[in-house]
Amino acid sequence: MVVGKRINRVDAVTKVKGTAKYTEDLLDDKTLVAKVLHSTIANGRVISFDLEEAKAVDGVVKIITSFDVPDIQYPTAGHPWSTEKSHQDVCDRKLLNTRVRFYGDEIACVIADNEIAAGQAVAKIKVEYEEYPAIFDMEEAANNPGEIPIHEERPNNVIVKSSYDVGDYDEAIKEKGLIKVEGVYETQKVQQCHIENATSFAYEEAGKVVVVSSTQIPHIVRRVCSQALGIDMGLVRIIKPYIGGGFGNKQDALTEPLNAFLTMQVGGRPVKLLYTREETFFGTRSRHAMKFYITSYVRPNGTFAARKIVGFSDNGAYGSHAHALVANAVNAFRMMYPVGAIRGVASTIYTNNPTAGAMRAYGIPQIGFALEAHVEDIVAKLPNIDSIKFRLINMMQLGYVDPGTSITCHSTGLEECIARGRKSIGWDEKIEKYKNQTGDIRHGVGMGIFCYKTGVYPIALETSAARMILNQDGSIQLQVGATEIGQGADTVFTQMAADTLGFTFDKVHIISNQDTDVTPYDTGAYASRQTYVTGMAVKKTAESLKSKICAYAGWMLNKDSSDLDIIDNNIVRVGTEDVLLTMNEVGMESCYSRQNSNHLAAEETHHCTDNTYSFGVCFMDIEVDIPLSNIKINRVLNVHDSGTIINPQTAEGQVHGGMSMGLGYGLFEQMLFDPKTGRMLNDNLLDYKLMTALDTPDLEVDFVEPVDPSGPYGNKSLGEPPVIPMAPALRNAVLNATGVAVNSIPLNPDKLFHEFSAAGLIK
Repeated sequence: MVVGKRINRVDAVTKVKGTAKYTEDLLDDKTLVAKVLHSTIANGRVISFDLEEAKAVDGVVKIITSFDVPDIQYPTAGHPWSTEKSHQDVCDRKLLNTRVRFYGDEIACVIADNEIAAGQAVAKIKVEYEEYPAIFDMEEAANNPGEIPIHEERPNNVIVKSSYDVGDYDEAIKEKGLIKVEGVYETQKVQQCHIENATSFAYEEAGKVVVVSSTQIPHIVRRVCSQALGIDMGLVRIIKPYIGGGFGNKQDALTEPLNAFLTMQVGGRPVKLLYTREETFFGTRSRHAMKFYITSYVRPNGTFAARKIVGFSDNGAYGSHAHALVANAVNAFRMMYPVGAIRGVASTIYTNNPTAGAMRAYGIPQIGFALEAHVEDIVAKLPNIDSIKFRLINMMQLGYVDPGTSITCHSTGLEECIARGRKSIGWDEKIEKYKNQTGDIRHGVGMGIFCYKTGVYPIALETSAARMILNQDGSIQLQVGATEIGQGADTVFTQMAADTLGFTFDKVHIISNQDTDVTPYDTGAYASRQTYVTGMAVKKTAESLKSKICAYAGWMLNKDSSDLDIIDNNIVRVGTEDVLLTMNEVGMESCYSRQNSNHLAAEETHHCTDNTYSFGVCFMDIEVDIPLSNIKINRVLNVHDSGTIINPQTAEGQVHGGMSMGLGYGLFEQMLFDPKTGRMLNDNLLDYKLMTALDTPDLEVDFVEPVDPSGPYGNKSLGEPPVIPMAPALRNAVLNATGVAVNSIPLNPDKLFHEFSAAGLIK
């Protein structure tokens, strides 16, 4: 068995050696260069272009403007399409936009022989605009949309507003003796900051448009390109090589539709469209800024009687993933603490900010901060209930069935996660030790818990396929449509296939790249779905191929296949380890037999019709320098319940990465904009403050492993959850240390200085 073992990644050697081929590595010197002209206003309309000076630049091949592209509005989000219109993504953008909706909107494009010529020509294009007042605040955009809406299809700038009720909220708040707690919590706009920028190149071959792209969703990008260009899907081919990170940003069609159009305008010659870091910051996608108004009514014994949340999400200029994010957040408000009557209201708003989209954990880091901060604010008003006891009383229990989605809690190790973290961090001792502190340097502990569903069923389609072929030498070729984006998916798929087949790990060879012309269908890498959904497709395909191999071996041995099994690449008699045939013998015979040549292969689809929850907790011990308004993290520990851990080594790496990302979200990161123009001010990795190695403390990880019966190997989501509890644990530790409740992030020195000053801690 290799499931559950620490196996080195299948792509480790090629990546360490630098031989892995990413999109830019596949370019040749004859590829044309495309550069986009971005708008210099945040709201308005392009009246005209003056292209004369730009066309005169030596090396310019063609200039395309927003007046030259198809009059087709298309969606960009990496969601499965639906035949039901109500479940389809918002179609609200064109390849290039005459109607400008944010500072940096794509309005024209130069194709040239080289990058210098393309850049010079873009700089020489003159644009005449009709400018409208811009709206950058989401609540203002919804309450005062102005005479000219950002999108005429949504005159009030509200993309979607949704609500739900569990129980009778209005009646529940009438109960006598309830403690009312209110709070307003805000999270900021941040960027995914993957190392490889938005990158693609396109060409025509055999009557098809071929786009080679750094994408998480090759099959969905194929569909989006077809829609954007108005051509048959069979005329579009997407190839995904190795990818240098995505974190949700590349769960969107970014450069690909425009790039496909550009190559068609130059006779199919190869055209590359490589965004700079600055363009990737403002011109691709980001995490949604959200604002939550939360009201809770709590009994003195610590149980919820009623709760209400009103959430707003700043979607920016275009729909992208739109309402799915804040709806997911407001649903999680209901799920994490499913006690008492609950009312949820969520609104997604167009503004003239850059477009927000998917980012790791899909709205749950935002609600995770707000909800866990609010819980700590409640605990402060309950003299006999502490932070852990309150959570244990109210949190989701085994067997919970969500009334809105029917998602069921098939397994939970959350209570054990909390117990392990509590003991390891020395919670009880430090709570007592850090009481009644004075002075400039103070210490505190904080915590935050979370739940996270696995995949997108039943809200959207969950489907995946895998293909396996027995090679002549008895090894296996494995191909999946699911994309390896750095998370280690290919390694765990290989482990799953090997165990199910009865092969050793080294005999399963996975194809790491995807090509929509030949790769089995899969919706892509997102929602922490791959080991759960694609893992089941791998398991089903392996079971099917194993059956075929045993049947063929039965013919070779003149035995019933039910008497045969596979162990360590050998055909054996069931219940024994007696080798009857080697897999090499089976592979050679199946391909070359003159009596019964039968190429052994299998392909199976898994249509997922279940879901389950992962859980976890972060405990943090910090030191706060009040005059400097600086936080030092002494210890941080995440304990996760993600079911059976397929590969502890890659799992730990996933958690370490998520913890670092979550700390950056809580401490430093924030996209900043000129309040007058909407231009991004820190669109580079010098001014945008990411966690560095010097900022990152030791990251401690532990796992609780209840077997989840709905997972292919007892597993459930892990990729996104580690980012969720970091910011609230940090905020709650600051509260414990200083008594100051900060209800927005990041907790950078500038913000802390003003909060500490307002609280009288800094004179």
